[in-house]
Amino acid sequence: MGSTSFESITAYFPEKLRKLMLSIPATLLEDLTEIRLRTAGPVYLVYSDRILYLCISGRLSSVYNESAYIVGASVIRDIVDRLCHFSVHSCTKQLSEGFFVIENGVRVGLSGAYSSSINPILTEFTSLNFRLSRSVDGCAEEIFSSYYDNNIMICGGVNSGKTTILRDICRLSGNLRKTALIDERNEISCLCKGVPQRSIGAMTDVISNISRSEGIVSAIRTLSPEVIVCDEIASVDDSEAIINGIGCGVKFIVTAHGNCFTELMKRKEIIKLKDSGLMDIIVFLKGASAPGKIREVVRL
Repeated sequence: MGSTSFESITAYFPEKLRKLMLSIPATLLEDLTEIRLRTAGPVYLVYSDRILYLCISGRLSSVYNESAYIVGASVIRDIVDRLCHFSVHSCTKQLSEGFFVIENGVRVGLSGAYSSSINPILTEFTSLNFRLSRSVDGCAEEIFSSYYDNNIMICGGVNSGKTTILRDICRLSGNLRKTALIDERNEISCLCKGVPQRSIGAMTDVISNISRSEGIVSAIRTLSPEVIVCDEIASVDDSEAIINGIGCGVKFIVTAHGNCFTELMKRKEIIKLKDSGLMDIIVFLKGASAPGKIREVVRL
């Protein structure tokens, strides 16, 4: 992880906690994936293969004990105020969806109690998860070069690297042809103040904060894309929009959650795509032990 992302995160922390975090050696930040804080609980750093707890001395420990830095409710509230730029009322959308996107593509998830209003928002906060966004330029070259003109579905389990692979495919495609990215939850481009925080291609148009199916329809109607990229197909509406888009001559590169073909075929939206005969290949990733690595390619 680059220091810029870490500094972006710690800039939202109160001074005492920020100083402790900045004292962590750079060598312990390289493979960091998440920083989590919990009210009356610890600050802990999540890696692909381990978890380390922040101690009151500033060192990191693999064991959670009395030496751990314990987060007070005021610390969580202070960080949320900073995320809202001290104007909670201007951030009702983020507080209703439960996440923020900040500089350098860092995604911040919130948990807590929602209001009982018609349009509920988080009003009490119990934990924060700063999730780092990674760009690994070149990680998708094998898939992209081998299946350039195909409709592709990339599949894998949690932390298998689907989003990272998709981001790089978007970059590669967007540097060669008109590409539309349907970024429903702003996880691929990581838009911040209208500017993508990740490299997604010179000719890539981004549609964010709208459902995948609506975004696909909008892109086809208004942007004349040659390729549409979208993450985590999750409904029959998504599948129908993709099928209609392919019928309009657009190529699709999508992801779906699933470790194997049998697991995928338990989902009606994926069955619908398969039965359409329009998807060409499914790429299965190895999993969390080897993020972004291909295990198998299935031709449909």
